[in-house]
Amino acid sequence: MNILSGLISSKTRIKLLVRFFLNPHSSSYLRELAKEFHLSTNSVREELNQLTSANLLTSEKDGRQILYTANPDHPLFPELKSMVGKVIGLDRIIDSIIHRLGNLEKAYLIDDYAEGKDSGIVDLLLVGNIDPYHLSDLSRKTERYIERKIRALLMSREEYQQFEKSIEQRPRLLIWESNISSEAIAASPH
Repeated sequence: MNILSGLISSKTRIKLLVRFFLNPHSSSYLRELAKEFHLSTNSVREELNQLTSANLLTSEKDGRQILYTANPDHPLFPELKSMVGKVIGLDRIIDSIIHRLGNLEKAYLIDDYAEGKDSGIVDLLLVGNIDPYHLSDLSRKTERYIERKIRALLMSREEYQQFEKSIEQRPRLLIWESNISSEAIAASPH
């Protein structure tokens, strides 16, 4: 049983919290959310109204539509963001994979999860010098805990720099960055 379902009985509300607090920079419209969740607009509207009334979401009129976003000024924002990360398993991904890979420079969540969509496949972009066999083993073990598939795209710093423009076109969220400077990494013997 996931953390939020023990606290919140509405599955729609849980989906909305995951959608908005996984990547708090994302925003969505009512119809877009109803289509994504395969629910009626009325059921999604009711939950959006409750979350907005509780000041967990902000809403902004955009023409004839209303755009919803997580409220980073809410006192519970850090805790909700952390809880959503735990529900998705980001804490386990970071602990199990990122901290044990060696010369990892950056880790991004890309595509669906970067947009806050819980699709069941966690796409990662890992930049650095990473052993793919070690990564594969760690990914398989972590997948069992988080009950989601992990797909990793590995790139060296040079490859990342070469493809950076096209990567920037995809939804992405930096989830980990080495505190060692790029110059120190470049100067270290390989």
